[in-house]
Amino acid sequence: MSYRRIFNESHEGRDTLETQSSVSSALFTDFYSLTMAQGFWKKGMNSRAVFEMFFRRQPYEGGFSVFAGLGTLLEKLQSLAFTRDDIRYLKSLGIFEDPFLDYLKGFRFSGSLWAMSEGTVVFPNEPLVRVDGGLIECQIIEGMLLNTINFQSLVATKTARVWLASDKGSVMEFGLRRAQGPDGALSASRAAYIGGAIGSSNVLAGKKYGIPVLGTMAHSWVMAWSSEEEAFRAYAELYPDRTTFLIDTYDTLKSGIVSAIKVGKTLAVNGKNFGVRLDSGDIHYLSMEVRKKLDEAGLNKATISVSNDLDESIIQTLTDARAPIDVWGVGTQMVTGGNQAAFTGVYKLAASDDSNGKLAARIKFSDNPEKTTNPGVKQVWRVSDINGMYVADVLALEESGEPDILEKGQTYSFWHPSADYRRFSHTLEGNAEPLLIERLRDGKLKGEESSLNEIRERVRQGLESLDKSYQRILNPHIYKVSITERLRALKLDLIKNYLGDL
Repeated sequence: MSYRRIFNESHEGRDTLETQSSVSSALFTDFYSLTMAQGFWKKGMNSRAVFEMFFRRQPYEGGFSVFAGLGTLLEKLQSLAFTRDDIRYLKSLGIFEDPFLDYLKGFRFSGSLWAMSEGTVVFPNEPLVRVDGGLIECQIIEGMLLNTINFQSLVATKTARVWLASDKGSVMEFGLRRAQGPDGALSASRAAYIGGAIGSSNVLAGKKYGIPVLGTMAHSWVMAWSSEEEAFRAYAELYPDRTTFLIDTYDTLKSGIVSAIKVGKTLAVNGKNFGVRLDSGDIHYLSMEVRKKLDEAGLNKATISVSNDLDESIIQTLTDARAPIDVWGVGTQMVTGGNQAAFTGVYKLAASDDSNGKLAARIKFSDNPEKTTNPGVKQVWRVSDINGMYVADVLALEESGEPDILEKGQTYSFWHPSADYRRFSHTLEGNAEPLLIERLRDGKLKGEESSLNEIRERVRQGLESLDKSYQRILNPHIYKVSITERLRALKLDLIKNYLGDL
């Protein structure tokens, strides 16, 4: 869409100076959301509904995930609208009636949204986001909500795993050129910073999100000069306070590190430090040899950065082998999700008004117990021990008579979320914290959003409170996510009623 067209139109049909980026198109949804929305509208079904977003299994067969993307989602929801051009497109499909399209012209998200704090360490089957509003608006935002939360949570989780594998070292995100398109690159840079990266090579992400921008040099810089030493010396003259030499263009040990040491000694005389980067070859062997040569030259403060399609498994191996690496540059494996194609987040109806206008719990029943949803409006309580370490997360009814509130000193029976016989008893000696907090009310932001640095710190604090057995790269312990007795009873009653109607 051209700027001129945007200049002359808005969702209300008036001239506007808004650019395309200032309005989030409500067309960013699945087609069935709009066909269902028209059906709900024609049948007069737009009363209260409550949807919940949760995920079914941990990515990477890991023991935890990181909730990310909330800030982006809230920004999109507050500007969500159908432009006049959007309406023209929908009309051209020949499926949507004019009165319904007129309704969409004034569409805004006017509901409420509850969510965990971005950066929270999370687990399968617990609601991360709860949307409460009219049935139509809740349905229309499904695709955009899942797209936003799923991708950023996947990348943030991957980055946290990489950061832990590096022994909580310095990780740079280098993924712009391999990410899934421009928006994918921006979202990935944001999520990677949340997950633990110290910065990004993506300059636009630096401008948009305030993420530190980082980088060294490409092989083309070295190849453009007559020698490596000449290339390094020119770079050091330009950037004496932030010099990192890429030493593997020709031969890492016979020429690259030799030239870097020559130029590095000049920098050292002037009180400047520098680094070298390895981007190919046997990273363990080369880093050991390079460190040895740097130390022999008296350049003990010079740093070693490495890249080359790294992931958490490779980094864990190098860390365990005590490779002398100071900075890890990770690109493809981080911003694309690596060997995990997607985060398994889903969005399901938990409650809606019945024919009498009373909110009723809803359940999706399945022959696969793991796919049978937990009904009703729920809160998630995080139970900690007296030392502040996480013990379990508990799903409790929030709006069903008296809400379930976990109190210190009380003993509870918590049940497996599949509503089977498995349960455990726990006396609450530490804290129980409700995790879902109201973020939007009547479509407007409620409270202040956290900064990216605050979100990033929340990830680190969450991991500090999570036993290391859940953080293992291989065969992690499974964290308990349970349901209260009241929620289990409601779930079993609904299943029984459903089976009785068959």
